[in-house]
Amino acid sequence: MQRLIAQADVLIPLAAVVGAPACDRDPSFARSVNLDAIRFINRVRSPRQFVVYPTTNSGYGTQTGDVFCTEDTPLEPISLYGQTKSQAEQELLESANTVTLRLATVFGMSPRMRLDLLVNHFVYTAATDGYIVIFEKDFKRNYIHIRDVADCFVHCIESSKQMTGRPYNVGLDAANLSKEELALKIKEFVPNFFIHFSEVGSDPDKRNYIVSNQRLREAGFEARRSLEEGIQELLKGYRMIGCGPFKNA
Repeated sequence: MQRLIAQADVLIPLAAVVGAPACDRDPSFARSVNLDAIRFINRVRSPRQFVVYPTTNSGYGTQTGDVFCTEDTPLEPISLYGQTKSQAEQELLESANTVTLRLATVFGMSPRMRLDLLVNHFVYTAATDGYIVIFEKDFKRNYIHIRDVADCFVHCIESSKQMTGRPYNVGLDAANLSKEELALKIKEFVPNFFIHFSEVGSDPDKRNYIVSNQRLREAGFEARRSLEEGIQELLKGYRMIGCGPFKNA
């Protein structure tokens, strides 16, 4: 790793154990990948090497869902996932030549689909099962397309001198939605999608917040792919993938 790191101009650490359930399944491995590996990279890199660190806005923890979280909002991560990512972010920001990106919940097609992400999951369920049971329907989150995330990485590299040393929220301002609002948005494209709201169930991260992306806009970048475009892309992609195992419809 030390030999490979020395060859890079820019470091974007993408390896991570992502999500509360995955981290809780193997806490030692989660700490090793999410925190210890970042500490190692930061220790052996040259201060001249620029780091773009994608983290999560789930570090904001339980908020009201009514007040916008900015980069100055105190981080109060609840899950081990949120804690390891927030600790890694703090260590990097205390070092030279770093930028951290607090990503909203990502959506969009990819070679290795993440069906546990909320938009991807809801659309997949709509396209395959035709119904969904939703708990904590009023809990809100922010969302962003995967290609906007990639574009933001490029923008950070190109604007490193102006952006260095700060965290940035990365999401769609038009997509601060509750679970209910998201499901109803998907129903506009899948009219027969049946939605049932349940009083049973809870999010391990207790994520309930809306996010301001103003700082990133002022730094010259704004996400441009809408939630509606993402839903249509996912529906097309899932139909191309076809039926899952043991399904014939």
